[in-house]
Amino acid sequence: MKRAHNFSAGPAALPLEVLEQAQSELLNYNGTGSSIMEMSHRGPDYTKVNTDATESLKNILGLGDDFEVVFLQGGASLQFLQLAMNFLNEGDTADYINTGAWSQKAIKEAKRFGNVNIAFSSEDSNFSRVPTSGDLNLTPDANFVHYTSNNTIFGTQFPSEPETNGVPLICDASSDFLSRPINIDKYGLIYAGAQKNLGPSGVAVVIIRKDFLAKISKSDIPTMLDYRTHTAKLFHTPPTFTIYLVSLVLKWLENKGGLKHFEKVNTEKAELLYSTIDSDDFYRGTAELESRSKMNVTFRLPSEDLEQQFLSEAKTHDLVALKGHRSVGGIRASIYNACELSSVKALTDFMKDFRSKNG
Repeated sequence: MKRAHNFSAGPAALPLEVLEQAQSELLNYNGTGSSIMEMSHRGPDYTKVNTDATESLKNILGLGDDFEVVFLQGGASLQFLQLAMNFLNEGDTADYINTGAWSQKAIKEAKRFGNVNIAFSSEDSNFSRVPTSGDLNLTPDANFVHYTSNNTIFGTQFPSEPETNGVPLICDASSDFLSRPINIDKYGLIYAGAQKNLGPSGVAVVIIRKDFLAKISKSDIPTMLDYRTHTAKLFHTPPTFTIYLVSLVLKWLENKGGLKHFEKVNTEKAELLYSTIDSDDFYRGTAELESRSKMNVTFRLPSEDLEQQFLSEAKTHDLVALKGHRSVGGIRASIYNACELSSVKALTDFMKDFRSKNG
């Protein structure tokens, strides 16, 4: 079977062995004679899938009993609204770090509920960088500090968590979740759409520290949008097949060696790709050097015509989904956990050949 080298930004490539396992179990899960998609979400077989996914995630991240893990629908986009609805009251202030389109969407929703302090913005540089700690203008008594750890459109990434001086950190980690170790003690809440590193589209994982959850004081939050509804029990029918696939991806990640393994591999992939970009001025990276993403590598060619030719010829080499986001153009190679090193090598070989013929 022929498989393309898939550089999609999301929904993104999934591990081949996960897809093969799902294929083998599709019609007859665990000897039941039924697909996991056909089973009750409250029955023992699916309950174990949900429990296994939760336990794997806790093990991978080193989460203790002081954290809740829930799988919710609506993607990260709903979380922009939901977290502010739960944790930001009228008259309160939250700090938001603006590093791109997804940060801007989160800021827009937060302003519906309380005061938003823009602690930093790189909009004046077309979001080509993330801040250093010295760049941040934080509010000492803020309810939380929100940041987007990796910016898929502009190809930037925080090298580590921003320093918040003890204020709870909230992170939209959608596009670099589980790609490297994190300092979990800094976080009040982490949310991530599954469709980059965690599984297929259709679910978002939300990790909430229990003492942060206890800070919710509102009584008028709609039931489905109240985090306490979902941490108390399985409230309604979840996307069972998506969570089943998430569980398989988490087991695959554990078996490969966990976050330290993927941090090493992802660094190797990114260094190979960036070194090819930087070898002369034919390719030009769009993010500042210290802010470059190891998940979404963005670059330009000398002209838009050459970029279109690059994309067209790349497809003939089974190199797909390399077109930059429609808002910025250019080229984008998304190299999440399931993107193999061999795929990045195939891309860099093509890039070198393309440059030799067109440079």
